[in-house]
Amino acid sequence: MVGNALSNSLHWRDAKKLRDAGLRVIRNAHYPQDPAFMDACDELGLFVIVNTPGWQFWNNEPIFAERVYNDIRNMVRRDRNHPSVWLWEPILNETWYPEDFAKNVLDILNEECPYPYCYAGCDATAKGREYFPVQFTHPVNGLGGAYNARVLEPEVAYFTREWGDNVDDWYSHNSPSRVNRAWGEVPMLVQAQGYAKTDYQYTNYDALYRNPRQHMGGCLWHSFDHQRGYHPDPFYGGIMDAFRQPKLSYYMFCSQRPAEVNDRLISETGPMVYIAHAMTPFSPKDVTVYSNCDEVRLSFGKYGKQLVYKKMPSSEGMPSPVITFPDVWDVMADKQLARANKHDDSYLLAEGLINGQVVATHKVTPSRRPSKLLLWADNEAVEMTADGSDLVTVVGAVADGDGVIKRLNNYHIRFEVEGPAQLVGNAETFTNPRPVQWGTAPILLRAATTPGKVKVKAFVTMEGKHVPLSAELVIETRAAAHPLVTAGDEMEALGKQAVATPQAKQTRTGDCEERLQQLQQELNRLKLKEVEKQQSDFE
Repeated sequence: MVGNALSNSLHWRDAKKLRDAGLRVIRNAHYPQDPAFMDACDELGLFVIVNTPGWQFWNNEPIFAERVYNDIRNMVRRDRNHPSVWLWEPILNETWYPEDFAKNVLDILNEECPYPYCYAGCDATAKGREYFPVQFTHPVNGLGGAYNARVLEPEVAYFTREWGDNVDDWYSHNSPSRVNRAWGEVPMLVQAQGYAKTDYQYTNYDALYRNPRQHMGGCLWHSFDHQRGYHPDPFYGGIMDAFRQPKLSYYMFCSQRPAEVNDRLISETGPMVYIAHAMTPFSPKDVTVYSNCDEVRLSFGKYGKQLVYKKMPSSEGMPSPVITFPDVWDVMADKQLARANKHDDSYLLAEGLINGQVVATHKVTPSRRPSKLLLWADNEAVEMTADGSDLVTVVGAVADGDGVIKRLNNYHIRFEVEGPAQLVGNAETFTNPRPVQWGTAPILLRAATTPGKVKVKAFVTMEGKHVPLSAELVIETRAAAHPLVTAGDEMEALGKQAVATPQAKQTRTGDCEERLQQLQQELNRLKLKEVEKQQSDFE
């Protein structure tokens, strides 16, 4: 729907969400990042690994290397003045290139950025790795070794360029790390636990911390769910979905932040506690809590037993282990309170303590009968700009009378927009109405070129007097800071064209067309098998 056309404000919000989660290093993908994202990393204090365009492909024709060298020069010249740049990755990702290429790209980097603290990294198994001060590899759960490096060389710093993804093979792509947020809390809990600490030897947050400081850390693949170009299935391994709605793993990462408040940062800091439990009839009996506090108290209900967790002082492992309170949730106990009309007495309350003082709380209650819609803008407090391109995510949710989101429901939400903005997408892309998944239905809203009040209305598609009440949200857009190059009427026409409903596709008929589809499907399968082989060969 949007592709590469993200607005500058969305780039900033992405960086802000990542910094809020406590992330410190971003490894860019294998194409030049938008300057707005680099600017946001500068402002928010995110370190960046800048990558050369290129992935799993090498050609021995000299012109190929020359074009890559040119890409590297342009990449360094564009981004070398960004203070956020921590490391350059001037090689081709997951590619078996020759040794002279590795030496040449490092020479180009030093020519274009001949300054101290200009670091470069490559894979520990690649040819020419001896030229690079940083090498990419995986840890071995605190044993001091690495999967790919036989010996940790004392003059080399090690880093894990990608960790977290755990597929069965590179064709099927089944993985406990790939979880659609719509699948609910149990799959999301499995993903979060796998990212935190596994019971099998695999790179995870805890394993990275158990290695010597010579192994500096690693980057999770990936922060957001997204569609890939080389495989038809979406990548669901993000700690947020494609609309940047958090999964439970997002809060697990938040709990690894330091508990101290840092007023110098724009991002969220300080103590936190989060109950990763929705109190549905299908929620697990064990209650998982994420917190960076020294102690957590958990209460189930007004008269329930209070449970206490105390963090063990240790210099090894992840800063804040995942907290599990066993056998807490009892759906029958909730039923008993509900039948007695004591709904308010059924809840989970987590209190985070530091030095004996409560510094953070989180309360969860079961959702009752859905009675209304909620509507909010996920804009990180950044106003919408009337420049014809600015985007903001608007989220609709189904809730009970107290505003508790009803996670388990099958409604569809229809959105209407009045004023100088329009929905991104069309009926064919399932933009409107949107299915409710895990309680929410997000859409993207694009500003027009005229500032003013934008009114967004949300309704459930089902008619009747017992359906949840509609919701309304007003967003005020501000005038663009700079005059627009493209005429306003042309921008408006483009906006209308973007939301126009396309003509229905003509139905394909005939034996020839059916056979063509079968051949195309077989070709696609063979292409995926080739990708699987490339991935397996590189591992």
